[in-house]
Amino acid sequence: MTPSSPDRIALSFELFPAKNDLTDAGLRRCVRALSPLKPRFFSVTYGANGSDRERTLDTIRTLRGDRIDVPVAGHLTCAGGTRQEVLDIARTCEDAGARWTVALRGDGDKGAGGAFIPHENGFACATDLVSALRAETRMRIAVAGYPEPHPDSHGEAADLDHLKRKVDAGAEVILTQFFFDNDVFLRYVEAVRKAGIDVPVVPGIMPIRDFDKIANFAGRCGASIPRRLADRFAKAKERGATKELALAVCAGQCDELREEGVRAFHFYTLNDATLTLGTCQALGLDPINPVDDGGNVQSGEEICESIRA
Repeated sequence: MTPSSPDRIALSFELFPAKNDLTDAGLRRCVRALSPLKPRFFSVTYGANGSDRERTLDTIRTLRGDRIDVPVAGHLTCAGGTRQEVLDIARTCEDAGARWTVALRGDGDKGAGGAFIPHENGFACATDLVSALRAETRMRIAVAGYPEPHPDSHGEAADLDHLKRKVDAGAEVILTQFFFDNDVFLRYVEAVRKAGIDVPVVPGIMPIRDFDKIANFAGRCGASIPRRLADRFAKAKERGATKELALAVCAGQCDELREEGVRAFHFYTLNDATLTLGTCQALGLDPINPVDDGGNVQSGEEICESIRA
């Protein structure tokens, strides 16, 4: 995941598998819009308890098909299957063209924040899954990191120890949970390095397309939203300017991280390219349609000032 030059930004985009023809069309539009940015991969999520795995595989096959053919990574969790079943799915992903996998413990039946109960003959944790994937496949492996405590966290020291064990087992990159305060991410990276973990830590970026929905999801997975950000979106909603604010906030967040030396971003697209593409264009990362030459992005605070005017 390390970019080949100091100035290049490595991108990856997360998708969820299509549930029907309508959402499949939306997914294809999203991928086609973002493909010119030449991402390292499009990752395809997996149901909380393994429930979406067939749709995940179908989506990977679609994205690797002749009419699209983009680099893909399949999410894989410990939930919902035996060790053999999970490894069979991993091999199927690899056979379908996936060269990366995102190895996760997975959530319980109720999704983020739900209790995780291992399958009787399954993997007990992500470390075991990573170790098996390293032995049984040739795919490169990414794992999750949490700048803010996961709902199941047993404390920072335990979290970092678990992360190190995943890396020692064969993980090559850490993709973080989304966050909205860059200081939280920067402190996390510092703690990761002090723990002796030296693989790339890629920030997870969530464009705020619908503030109320994102706030609800953030609350379930342990990601905090600064009060000032909530206030800005409330004011923008009154003026019908939430899209403008969302773009300014996302691009401003990424621009600040880039100033801090970050050279890779993982976007949670929710199968809608609009804000992700707009952010990349504002940062000058779209060689075909750049907004400007260096990403002098109007800040969220400036947008709010214009809204109040």
